Amino acid sequence: MPRNLVTLAVVAALFALPAAAPAQNRRAPAKQPTAVGTGGAAATVDPVATRAAIDVLRRGGNAIDAAVAAAGVLGVVEPYSCGIGGGGFMTIYSARDHVVHTIDSRETAPAAMTPTAFTGLSRFEAQRVSGMSVGVPGTVRAWETALREFGTLTLRRALQPGIATARRGFVVDPTFFGQTDAAKAIFGDFPATAAIYLDRDGTPRDVGTVIRNRALARTYALLARDGADAFYHGRLARAIVNTVRRPPLRTGSTRAVRPGVMSLSDLARYHTVDRVPTSVGYRGLSVIGMGPPSSGGATVGEALNILERFPLGQLPRADAMYDYLEASRLAFADRGTWLGDSSFFNVPLRGLLSDSFAAERAPLIGPQAPAGAVPAGNPTDNAPAAPADTSASATRVGSTTNMTVTDRAGNVVEYTFTIEQTGGNGMVVPHYGFLLNNELTDFNLGSDGTSPRGANQLAGKKRPRSSIAPTIVLRNKRPFLAVGSPGGATIITTVLQILVNRLDFGMTLPQAIAAPRASQRNASTTDVEQAFLADGAIAGPLAARGEKYAAPAEIGAATGIEFLGNGRLQAAAEPVRRGGGSAMVVRRG
Repeated sequence: MPRNLVTLAVVAALFALPAAAPAQNRRAPAKQPTAVGTGGAAATVDPVATRAAIDVLRRGGNAIDAAVAAAGVLGVVEPYSCGIGGGGFMTIYSARDHVVHTIDSRETAPAAMTPTAFTGLSRFEAQRVSGMSVGVPGTVRAWETALREFGTLTLRRALQPGIATARRGFVVDPTFFGQTDAAKAIFGDFPATAAIYLDRDGTPRDVGTVIRNRALARTYALLARDGADAFYHGRLARAIVNTVRRPPLRTGSTRAVRPGVMSLSDLARYHTVDRVPTSVGYRGLSVIGMGPPSSGGATVGEALNILERFPLGQLPRADAMYDYLEASRLAFADRGTWLGDSSFFNVPLRGLLSDSFAAERAPLIGPQAPAGAVPAGNPTDNAPAAPADTSASATRVGSTTNMTVTDRAGNVVEYTFTIEQTGGNGMVVPHYGFLLNNELTDFNLGSDGTSPRGANQLAGKKRPRSSIAPTIVLRNKRPFLAVGSPGGATIITTVLQILVNRLDFGMTLPQAIAAPRASQRNASTTDVEQAFLADGAIAGPLAARGEKYAAPAEIGAATGIEFLGNGRLQAAAEPVRRGGGSAMVVRRG
């Protein structure tokens, strides 16, 4: 995602809104993927966002305040991955009560949506670039909820770094240029999107160009002044609904865009949900994650329950990796059948995460990899298996962003938020400067666009299943490790592999994040990175056992923090993926 070349002075003060500097004087703030120290830490994909979090911590704010401030900045500089037009999931360890809390701000289908809303739209791009794909955004409510329940700052104060960054702008880098180039045909059909991200000739803005988003700065200022209600009521709400119901195509466009059915009442009724987190024991630790409608916590947890029956750290690495891949295959089979919005489907979460169910599934890891998908198990006592679910949400790799933050008191925030595909549904809300999500394509959609029966069937007021997996690991009820990642369906396997790397293979957290990745999601092929294929001592033996590899591609872009003891922290981000991330601490040493 974009590596922003705004100066660190953007967030030197929480309240001041400095004037823009000349574009030719912009220099990239230093990016460092690992930092060790005390007093608090933060890791994000972007150095300006990480610096915003650290500045809040240095000024006395807590981890929740810092996370919201950083999220506001990411909404400016990571606009294709996140922002107020989408939603997400936040996992919070509260040092006050030594409990992990989770906030579900997943987008919700408008009340008028039915399983046939996408019928006739067989191509994914037609599903995505439509008003139908837009779920009611939850991000602004998430920030409000987190600050009210766990923070010390007001939303007004927390949004100041984002306002300043939107006004000053960021400089296009090669990654951002490439992402824009891939989406230029879509962006070019929507004048409000093209005005921000394309040149007049419809091409991406050149590398080195400063992109300012004054419309988003005004939107943030509106929210700072009037609170989250200003997003869900009034003129901003009307602008969102108008964009969804009357997609603002350019004159002369030949693109057919299906209007959506979102209403003002859909926005007005939106609320976040404080969910009960998932929890499993692994190697003497407690691994806590996000419950439904995210499948992240349950799928990571089930795979860990299976893997605990294998002495991974004592096995040859190729054998241990085989067990990791096949445990993930089994957990994804169960995810596809049993996981969805628990308000609409009876999710057997206790059964999925039980030791007895793991004991049933573990023996299915045999000497040879299955030729393709395996059937789901049945974690219930007597109910028949639910219909198989082949949702694209199990295979598609979307775009998302993740952050990890902690403070001197020991509060921890692991937060993943998104607008789904890179650039969401392609439509910027005119005059307000943010892209809308296409999260409703995460429902199970058949070949003609109709949503078949199952745990993840499309329905009005329902939240689509997600793969987001913000994870906090406790040792004796105190934080030991926090980690999360973007990457669509590969989020789950990225988090799982990092945990196995750190807890079983003895890697440091930076090594666990940097290690080559492989992702098996109950498919005939395993997604891999080029560096994984290059390791013949692992890739070769796995292929001999039946693992088949898809064309190599980058997988995930994780962040994490480890508690080293005696108040010392290690923050880690990607050293290379997505151009590298940014980790900082309040005090080095």
